[in-house]
Parts: sequence; C-alpha cells; structure tokens
Amino acid sequence: MSDHVDVLIVGAGLSGIGAAYRLQERNPGVSYTIVEARDEMGGTWDLFRYPGVRSDSDFYTLSFPFRPWRGDDAIVDGQEILDYIRETADAYGITERIRFSTKVVSAAWSSTDARWTVGIEDSRTGEQSTITASFLETCAGYYDYEQPFDPQFAGLEDFEGQVVHPQFWPDDLDYTGKRVVVVGSGATAITVVPAMADDAAHVTMLQRTPTWVLAQPKHDAVGDALRKVLPAKAAHSTIRAKNAVLQWGLYQFSRRAPEKMAGLLRKGAVAGLGSEQVVVDHFTPPYGPWEQRLCIAPGGDLFEAVRSGRASVVTGHIDRFVPEGILLTDGETIEADVVVTATGLSLKLIGGIDLSVDGEPVDPAGRMTFRGLMLSGVPNFSYCIGYVNLSWTMRADMTARYVARVVERLRTTAADTVTPTYTGPPSERPMIDMQSGYFVRAAHLMPRSADAHPWTMKHNYVVDAWHTNRANLDDGLVWSGAATRTSGGATRAAAGKGVGTSAIA
Repeated sequence: MSDHVDVLIVGAGLSGIGAAYRLQERNPGVSYTIVEARDEMGGTWDLFRYPGVRSDSDFYTLSFPFRPWRGDDAIVDGQEILDYIRETADAYGITERIRFSTKVVSAAWSSTDARWTVGIEDSRTGEQSTITASFLETCAGYYDYEQPFDPQFAGLEDFEGQVVHPQFWPDDLDYTGKRVVVVGSGATAITVVPAMADDAAHVTMLQRTPTWVLAQPKHDAVGDALRKVLPAKAAHSTIRAKNAVLQWGLYQFSRRAPEKMAGLLRKGAVAGLGSEQVVVDHFTPPYGPWEQRLCIAPGGDLFEAVRSGRASVVTGHIDRFVPEGILLTDGETIEADVVVTATGLSLKLIGGIDLSVDGEPVDPAGRMTFRGLMLSGVPNFSYCIGYVNLSWTMRADMTARYVARVVERLRTTAADTVTPTYTGPPSERPMIDMQSGYFVRAAHLMPRSADAHPWTMKHNYVVDAWHTNRANLDDGLVWSGAATRTSGGATRAAAGKGVGTSAIA
C-alpha cells in the first residue's frame, strides 16, 4: 500500500464500496485505498451469521442505485447481500483497492501539511504503521463489532444450557429439538424466532416491551412486472423510486397519524396471528409507530410461527437466570436449553478512531453535524450514517456523492483544505434523536444537531435529498489553500466551536 493517498476510506461494507464507486466515478485517476479491519468485505453482512439474517428493508432501495438488483426476492437474506457486495466490488475494480485485516486506530490532522496521518494496525499480528491521506472518509457504520450491549443478567452463570449472542453466532450450534428462548423484541429477535422455529422443539420470544411489527411481502409483485417490460437499469430505478416513496410515506403517516397507523398495524397482526388477545397482550407497544424502529416480518413469518404453535411470545421482566432457564419477576420460569440474547447492539461512532486536529483531541459529541456527514471544525473528513427509517443505502449514497464533489473541488482548485464552520447557537440535541434503546444509550456519543440544514440530518429522504444533492459547496464550508493559510491559523480559525468543551477554538 502506498504511504500516501488522495482519499483513505475506512470500511469495506455497503457504505465503503458505494463510496469508492462514487469517488472514482466523479474523480477518474484519484488515488484511494480502503482499509478493512476484518478479513472479508461486507461489514454487517459478513459479521452477522445468525439463522434467518436478512435485510430489514427491501433490497431495491438497500442495493446500490448504480447496480441493478436482479434477484427474485425484495427482502433478501444475508448471504445474497454479501455476494452482491462482493460482486459489485469486483465489477468496478474496487476489490483490488482494499487492504484487509487493517484496523484504523488513530487519525491526526496537520493544518501545516494539509493531510491526515492515520495509525493502522494489522488485525492478525498487531503490527502498527501509518499512512497519510489528503481526505479521510470513514464508512464504518455505527455498530460496535467487538462488544454488543450487555444488560448484565443476574444468575447467568447458574444457567445449565447454552447462551449465545447473535453478534457472535457459533458455527457449530445445534438447536434441533431443543427449547429455545430468544430474549428481545427488536429486528434481530423477530428474524431469529421464525428461522429457529423450523428445527427447535419450541421457540419463546421473551420481551420486556412489545414492538410494532409489519408483515411485508417477500416479493415485490409490481417490481416483478416492471422488470418484465423495462430494461434492467430503468426497472431498478423505477422500483427504487417507488419503494423509497412508499417507505417515506409510511414513516410520515406513522408520525402524523400515529393512532390510525397503530390501528392498521394491529389489524394486520390480528389477521396474521388469528387472535386479537395475543395482539393486545404482546404486539401493542406503549409508544406510537416509528417512535422506535418499526420491524418487518417478511411474509408474516413471525406471525405464522406463533399461530402454528412452533413459537410463542411472553411479555415480562427477567428476575434472573436459573439452572433450568429464566425466572421472571412474576414468578414464572421459562425453561430453556438454549438462550439467544438478542438484547441489542452498542454503538461506536466513526469506528472508534482516536481523532485529533493539530494536536487537539476531537470528541464527536462536542461537534455539530454538517449535513449528517462531516463534523464542525474537522477538516477534510467525512463519516457515513444511513437512515434508521429508510434503507441505509438511500442516505449512504447521498453522502458518497456529496463527498465525491468535495474531493473533486479539492483536486481541481487551489484549495487543499475544507472545514465545516458552525457559527450558530449551541445545541444539545443528538444527531439521531430516536427512542430505540441503542440510540438512547449512545445519545451522549453523537454529534449535535441544529434545526435546519446544513447543520442537521433530518432522516427525511425528500428533504435531505433536496438540500444535499443540490447543495452549494460554499454553504457552511470554508475552503483554504497553502497560499492563504498562515502558520496553521486559518484552518483553525475557520473551525468554529461547535458545542462542548472539546471543540477547537
């Protein structure tokens, strides 16, 4: 690997591969390298190997807009997604730019040199080295791959069965004919329960609080019809636009008419489960639709598993683990041979990289988000966060295209430094203001958000696309070059304070 590149991309998942494509599409001849801490590309889709792992969004919107999805299903399993990512990277010459087993541990910006010095570590040997880059583009998502959320269950050591977490699924786990308890009610639990119910003696989903669940067809009938009459690229674009509008509309309806949406979701659950009482007891949350993430059951598979008796749902609070299973606070014991702790994820922003600018540490929570992709006061740096209420790639591709424009200007003008500069009032609102457990737990780690663009991320595709895709690159950004900088001061002065005590003065 060269010791200097124009752009260093961190992460070889959906976001990183998409970023690389948009970068080389707009900037032919740009030098870039992707560093990936794992031994394989794919990110989330290489990490998670639990039964039934799949997309939680239709794949027409989750796939890349520049490479049509040609598969049969709209809701796609994890291996198909992984294959699609790898094939895309191969098709566009991106794979050869990836350095695997290479973890980024630090990144230090020098205003004098107008470049990042990035500390990297070989994930296998621990050997450390550095690489420099003119622009640092982090596409590491927001999951902590090494440490999921641990609710610290009491008595776990007393349990005589096997405990597994979906993030570290053992290849040799045999649950055939065994009693399984899945603790949790989020997207992972709702995926695992019906998948395990095919072979287990019985699967119990043990939840503290119900989740809104929407049964969604696994196939897109309209999409299938369009693909029969339109060329692949035109069909893909049309289906992608259709589904994006439908998803956006679903979210907007949920937020603007929560009672009506709740009624529709309850009606759908009753139809799938065949019992209004089960819906009242276990599928009616104490919050409105999309106050937390709405979960998808492809083809109503969760409802079918419960209705058939292969799975059941228990709503209650765990007191402790006991030798035979889990004791609830109401005195009931749920017996189990295998317990799956689908209790949630931990967030780690920008891959946990130790950032600094001119020797001063950077705390993302002490910065303002710029268009949901850069940090106030941090030059030549971007990060990628997808939507939580729409397919991840819808936002990731928007970010990648914007960053490619920024890099183009840096490469074709006298400017070698670009710094988001915030001059508005302080804000304590986190960038992702959602009540899902993992976002609430990580609110103190997130960049802050203002009320209006460019210092916000609205999680509204229509609004974000309007403000980002047509954005003036001078709006909120300060550009400088060697001729205009004076002893490292100009970039610093342009940084703005953002919020918090860690912001650069």
